[in-house]
Amino acid sequence: MKAPSRVVRDLHQQNFVRMVDRIDASHSHWEIFSDFATITAIAISNRVDFLHAKEREKSFLAISQKYRAEDMKIFAGMIREVVDGMEADPNRDFLGEIYMGMDFGNEHTGQFFTPYSVCEMMARIAAPDDMKEKIDEQGWISVNDPACGAGALLVAFANYCRDNGIDFQTSVLFVAQDIDYLVACMCYIQLSFLGCPGYVVVGNTITEPATSHDARGLLPVDRGNVWYTPMYFSRAWTERRTWYGLDQWMQAAAADTKAIEAPTFKTTDTGQISIF
Repeated sequence: MKAPSRVVRDLHQQNFVRMVDRIDASHSHWEIFSDFATITAIAISNRVDFLHAKEREKSFLAISQKYRAEDMKIFAGMIREVVDGMEADPNRDFLGEIYMGMDFGNEHTGQFFTPYSVCEMMARIAAPDDMKEKIDEQGWISVNDPACGAGALLVAFANYCRDNGIDFQTSVLFVAQDIDYLVACMCYIQLSFLGCPGYVVVGNTITEPATSHDARGLLPVDRGNVWYTPMYFSRAWTERRTWYGLDQWMQAAAADTKAIEAPTFKTTDTGQISIF
C-alpha cells in the first residue's frame, strides 16, 4: 500500500493517517483504526450514557492495555484532528474518506461507501419541500439511515438543514443503524461531533431492525446495542423523551397490557429526568 499520508488530500486527514503510521508497528493499520474508532466512541458515550458505561469501559480498558502510553497520546491527537477537520469543513465524510482511502473497506468487508457528493444529492431529494412546516406543526422530525456506514448521508442531511435555516440540533432526530460495529462507531463519532441528536443502533437492519417504544422513534428499544449522541441528552430532547415516555406508560396502564414496558426514570447530575 502506498504511504498512508498520500491516500487523502485534506491536511487534517493527512495528519490523522501519519499518526496511524507512528503507532507501534506490531499493530496493523486496520487494527489501529478500528481500536481508535472504538475507544473514541466509548469515550464520547460514557460522558452521557451511564446505563452502558460500565460494560463499555471494560472494552476501553482492554484496548488501551494493548498500546504504549505514547500511543494513547497519539490516539488523543487523532481525535483532535477529526474535531478540527470536521469543524473546518463539515461538508464531508471525514472518517469514511480515510476508511476508503486506506482500502479498509475493500480489504476486510467489501464495503464501498457512497461518495459524499452523492449523499448531498440524496439528502436534497429526501428532504420534503414542507420540512419547515412539518417542524412547526409537529415540533420536530426524524431522519433514518438503516445502512448508515460512516454516516455520510445523515451528515449531508444535517448540513442541508443548516444551509436552509433549520436548527437540526433542536428540530431533527437522527437515527442510524449498521450491522458493522466499526462503521457504526464511525457514524456515532461523526454525528456526535456535529452535534446531531439521536442514536446509532448496531445490528442487522433486515433481521433485527431498530424499533422504538413510541411511534416516532424517540424512545428506542435498547438491548445494549444503542449508542446515544451527547446532543440527545440536551434539555429539549430530554424533555421530549420524558413526556413521550409518560404518554406511552399511561397508554399501557390504561389498556392494562404489558405490550409496552413501563419507562425507567433516572435523574441526571443536573437534576433532569431521563428515561431509558
